[in-house]
Amino acid sequence: MTDEIQAKPKRLAIVEDFIAGAFLLALAVVPLMEIVLRKITGSGLVWSSGFLQHIVVWVAWLGGMAASREHAHLSLGSSVEPGKGWLGVLDRSRDMMASGINAAFAVASASFLVIGFAPGESVGAVPIRLALAILPLGYAFMALRSIRGAWYGKILGLVLGLFFSWPSVVNLLATANPNLPFFFYDLSDLWYQLFQWLRWPLVILLLVLAVRGLPIFLVLGGTALFLFSGNWGALESLPNEAYVLLTGSMIPAIPLFTVTGFLLSESSSGKRLVRFFRAWLGWLPGGLAVVAVVACAYFTTFTGASGVTILALGGLLVSVLEGSRQYGRDFSRGLVTSSGSVGLLFPPALPIIMYGVTAQVSIKDMFLGGLLPGVLLVAVLSAMGIYRAIKHSKERVPFDIHEALQSLRFAALDLLLPVVLLVAYFTGLTNLVETAALSAVYALFITFAKKELTLSLVIRVLRRCVPVVGGVLVILAMAKGLNYFIVDAQVPTMLTAFFRENVSSPYVFLILLNLALLVTGTLMDIFSAILVVAPLIIPLGELYGIHPVQLGVIFLANLQLGYLTPPVGMNLFLASYTFEEPMSRVYKQVLPFMGVLMAAVLLITYVPWFSLALLG
Repeated sequence: MTDEIQAKPKRLAIVEDFIAGAFLLALAVVPLMEIVLRKITGSGLVWSSGFLQHIVVWVAWLGGMAASREHAHLSLGSSVEPGKGWLGVLDRSRDMMASGINAAFAVASASFLVIGFAPGESVGAVPIRLALAILPLGYAFMALRSIRGAWYGKILGLVLGLFFSWPSVVNLLATANPNLPFFFYDLSDLWYQLFQWLRWPLVILLLVLAVRGLPIFLVLGGTALFLFSGNWGALESLPNEAYVLLTGSMIPAIPLFTVTGFLLSESSSGKRLVRFFRAWLGWLPGGLAVVAVVACAYFTTFTGASGVTILALGGLLVSVLEGSRQYGRDFSRGLVTSSGSVGLLFPPALPIIMYGVTAQVSIKDMFLGGLLPGVLLVAVLSAMGIYRAIKHSKERVPFDIHEALQSLRFAALDLLLPVVLLVAYFTGLTNLVETAALSAVYALFITFAKKELTLSLVIRVLRRCVPVVGGVLVILAMAKGLNYFIVDAQVPTMLTAFFRENVSSPYVFLILLNLALLVTGTLMDIFSAILVVAPLIIPLGELYGIHPVQLGVIFLANLQLGYLTPPVGMNLFLASYTFEEPMSRVYKQVLPFMGVLMAAVLLITYVPWFSLALLG
């Protein structure tokens, strides 16, 4: 009987991953069909846009369900089992709050589907309510999976969710019974009045629970939920904002580029590239350090997540560096940890795309604007490795033309990937989503050509990729709701008025911006920061005459530095896990590299040429 109970969740997990994988495959294939048909017939698939946008919604919530299943949602603290004493109380409160917020969003999403769409409305031949049924279902599954323990804990979590979403409960009851007694509406009025008092204590509680591992998407979503509740807002606005964001025309690029990154990291692409760079650059003083930095930048560019690069390549690159005897243990690990995020400024990195969408800045301009700053960050880290190699000079490996040509032959397809994508995009052959689809199919072709494409590889990629994609997209969806509240409360307007009255110098503003973004980068992942914080600084940039592209590059450069900032920079935790080092030692390893990166970020901030030189 026990084996049968355990087998059911496993079967459900397989079904979830299979459906999510099928949708990811559709995301890749349909845009490529669009390219071919556009060239042959002059027009593409009429239904493709709506199809892709609603498929992304399913991918997001299936991935979110998988992340909840694996307890893999991004958080500031460790998502641990309940501790003892007060820590145990906090941990149980964390799980209860997670379940309650998810359940509240499940109810609000169901109400949104009923109120927001007419019964006959459809996407193609599919009723839109059915196409979006994953919204309440996904939240409900995440609510149940948030409680790790007895059944009564799950019930209490769901009851808490009904309390948090009472006005939406009333809306659903009123839909079923138009003659609902006024008593229910009176309770809704009392509920709103209660939340005027409860909203800030509950937000503070969320921040406390975040330290104990409450997922970031629930911190953002819960904050939006409680602030809306205390401001007499319609809770259905929050899933509506999530829907608007995820059906945006650029969003399908996020899962597609992420699939590309995982296909590369799970195959032997990393080994081939390291071999190539080692053969061509390893004979130079500091050549292996340059190899490590460039390889990390390459992978981070396609995964959009610097942590994935550390997990995928960290062990390999550290062994190469330490094996050369030119770099010590601390230097090698510090260099690889610090290199994990430098690729976020190179096209087609996802943060650049998200910032362009949010700030309504040309993504092509953002790609061009990030190139020189990205090169600068790679150069300063490489320079540290070169200096170290010269200072501790050892006998260098001579250049071997035979090995160099062999490594080029083996890595040629991998090296062509960014070339193919950038040529396709900048020549206008493909739009952004089609470029992302091309990247995924090309990465799949590489694994096929190298005879690495197996069912086990595909399953491994999907099992690692789906929770990451879902985790990122759910964070974006929740952050959009909080962003909606911030804009609705006119916070950007008030912030602009404050700076106009109190700060006259653009240089003072930039100093304050550097400090604020550095702190933001330690506490918030880059995607949610783009949606929550970017709308606050964009009008300030206009106030001080800062070019939108330069402001975006400053924003992203500071946030990637935040990944390395003690005590809670995300890459520090991942490096500690990957290299099995205590956090105190990781801090020591990273600090010298953080210093030079900070100097480079300040240069990017105060010298507009780096961001604007290629714009023409």
